[in-house]
Amino acid sequence: MEDKIRNLIKNALESLEVEGVDFVVEHPEDLKNGDYSTNVAMAGAKKLKANPKELAEKIVAILRQAQDKFPEIQEIQVAGAGFINFHLSPKFFAGSVEEILNNKHFAKNHLFSKKKIMIEYTDPNPFKPLHIGHLMTNAIGESIARILESSGAEVSRANYQGDVGLHVAKAIWGLQKNEKLQDITLSNAIQSYNIGKAYAIGAEAYEKDDKSKKETDEINKKIYDRSDGKINEIYDWGFKVTMEAFEDIYRMLGTKFDYYFLESLVASFGANVIRENIGKVFEESDGAVVFKADKYDPKLHTRVFITSVGLPTYEGKELGLALEKFKMKPDLDLSIVVTANEQMEYMRVVAKALSLLHPEYTDKMRHITHGMMRFSRTIAGKMSSRSGLIVTALDLLQQLKEKTGNESIAVAAIKYMILRQAIGGDIIFDIEKSVSTEGDSGVYLQYAHARANSVLEKAKKENILPDPHILPTEVSEVEKLLYRFPEVVLRAGEEYAPHYVANYLIELARAYNSFYGNTTIVNVKDKTSPYKVALTFAFVFVMKKGLYLLGIEAPERM
Repeated sequence: MEDKIRNLIKNALESLEVEGVDFVVEHPEDLKNGDYSTNVAMAGAKKLKANPKELAEKIVAILRQAQDKFPEIQEIQVAGAGFINFHLSPKFFAGSVEEILNNKHFAKNHLFSKKKIMIEYTDPNPFKPLHIGHLMTNAIGESIARILESSGAEVSRANYQGDVGLHVAKAIWGLQKNEKLQDITLSNAIQSYNIGKAYAIGAEAYEKDDKSKKETDEINKKIYDRSDGKINEIYDWGFKVTMEAFEDIYRMLGTKFDYYFLESLVASFGANVIRENIGKVFEESDGAVVFKADKYDPKLHTRVFITSVGLPTYEGKELGLALEKFKMKPDLDLSIVVTANEQMEYMRVVAKALSLLHPEYTDKMRHITHGMMRFSRTIAGKMSSRSGLIVTALDLLQQLKEKTGNESIAVAAIKYMILRQAIGGDIIFDIEKSVSTEGDSGVYLQYAHARANSVLEKAKKENILPDPHILPTEVSEVEKLLYRFPEVVLRAGEEYAPHYVANYLIELARAYNSFYGNTTIVNVKDKTSPYKVALTFAFVFVMKKGLYLLGIEAPERM
């Protein structure tokens, strides 16, 4: 419809012999101002040095002459200082409701048709708890994956695990000093919790005690070379337990990964590639190997890729990881990585180094970054895994589950609070607001879906079948929003931005709840009741699809 209106305007401009006007056609913020609006007269008047309102009147006069050919448009008006508003007809909205009912692929698009995309997200480290930062990455990554799939892509989900490193040594040191934390008779969740507790103990000792630090460094070496049978035994148990605990959380969150990449494997691969390209891309400096990215881009800076003791840094490992992905899937069209903002700068350097090694990968990499989750005074906690003072994913899920009595609702509360705002900024998480059934929350969306389902159940009992052709006298805000869903999904895919879907669903849910509160939907004596039931069917379809794209379940009853 937007394209039709745009072409109508272009034809009107040609009739007025006006050329080179850049204008927009968009939905007004207030539905009372029509279904589409354009600033063409404002933009054209500026170019022609004319009166915007007078130019708008001329354009509208021409548009109205062609209006008979477009029954979808009911009315065209000049508003304000020269805006032109378009009101669509009841038949258009009824047609859109019918399309939703008859097209199970409604809102799917071909933006990424046949594209093979790998998206990496979550990335918790074994031997440490999965914390709220990982929840953010998971919610964002899973939602983007689903939006891309709805846009025609073949998506594979990847997870990167830091299975070696000082954090593992700290956890094993803590386990050795507190053998009761190694009780394998306990549940998997408690064993994982105990390993996280051991890590916190080891991390604190490492910072405060030289002897403990020395012992931990020695453990770290033995982990790398697998030279100590007892340490290997603890390591294998701890790795298995924490990875299984992560899987339990992924199941709660509705995520299933296709690939797991291990730091221990990609590190050596990356280091070998870096050493092979010393003098070409990388340089030696004081015994280390560095990449002077500022040579190629003044906005970038020099980073160490291999330390002076011969170990690959985060940058070196990330390079190995990126190369491993393309090696595993040579036909990959796009590799997306979702991380916190703090990793932005060094990932840019890695991307530049990779583009020099493999120019063909330059346009196949995308890094999406998000802010931190901070809490209102309703929850205590500090994001610092080094000291062990963190809010874990299970902490938050459990608190929300206790408040709502339902795991699905707890997950919805978290995911919506993360996805409702544009990716990149910090999030202030308020538990009370997150579980509100009356406000801006995932729970509110679930309730709206369940409420509409109850209407359909009632209609079924009354034997009222949906019929989008028996039109009521007025068009509700629900119709005025439903047809926009494909546009919203398309934009979310173009910008990798789930918040467009989240914000749209809240607006749609509020419109339906208002419609529900002010209208008798199921009434055998009302000739338009079949249409209202059809409208409810369309609402349920769109709401369920939209919630799916956010990674949120759509319960039929609550």
